Amino acid sequence: MRDARTVLVSGNWKMNENHFEALKLVQELAALVRVAPIPEGREVSVHPPFTSIRTVQTAVETDHLPFLLGAQNCHHEERGAFTGEVSAEMLAKLNVAYVIAGHSERRAHLGESDVDVRRKVDAILAHGMRPILCVGETLEERVAGAAVEKVRTQVSGALSGRSGEVVGGVVVAYEPIWAIGTGETASVQDAQDMCATIRSELSRLAGAGAAAAARIQYGGSVTPDSAGALLAAPDVDGLLVGGASLDAEKFVAIVRSTA
Repeated sequence: MRDARTVLVSGNWKMNENHFEALKLVQELAALVRVAPIPEGREVSVHPPFTSIRTVQTAVETDHLPFLLGAQNCHHEERGAFTGEVSAEMLAKLNVAYVIAGHSERRAHLGESDVDVRRKVDAILAHGMRPILCVGETLEERVAGAAVEKVRTQVSGALSGRSGEVVGGVVVAYEPIWAIGTGETASVQDAQDMCATIRSELSRLAGAGAAAAARIQYGGSVTPDSAGALLAAPDVDGLLVGGASLDAEKFVAIVRSTA
């Protein structure tokens, strides 16, 4: 179960916001949190596209904004002939704190496998950043009764064989694929049940202490109306927010939601 001080709300901007738009959005977020600060102990990360990371980094660091910088992806290799890719080392040099690994859109549209995701987690950890490991099932898998097995396999594929200290520092984001960008949201009980399953798998892999320390987010069409109830679930330690993170007022309302 969650220690309330560890709640992490992350805004995944996906392929939106050029660097001018990204700066405007960060400035809007900054203005809102100056009026009413982020609740004590709650972390917020923003994950712009690669072309906007430097702009957002400069704004956050220059104005001492209470946001952590995130990235949406990285390549598992350090460097080389991988046209169009960005390495974990490059992100670390920009003071990125969190990197999303294995988002369902990349698994579905770009064919990322559990092996690919594990390599990315390796690279993220090697450069002192924290992965946000995304796991989740399709509607077909849920209907077939295969959701739990699918999610456990994804968690173990990325995190098996790692120390309790490493596993305890990881963020796992449960995103039911059928609820991403569809306007559908899993019920609070659905989210709680699967997040509890993830924590159970983490305990099996690395021990109860690591499982308790790791943070588990819910992601899937989160809104200001659904955020509070989701955060009240015992095993939901945060939220991975997509579309609503592009609206400063909605995102800050989610960040301030009372668990």
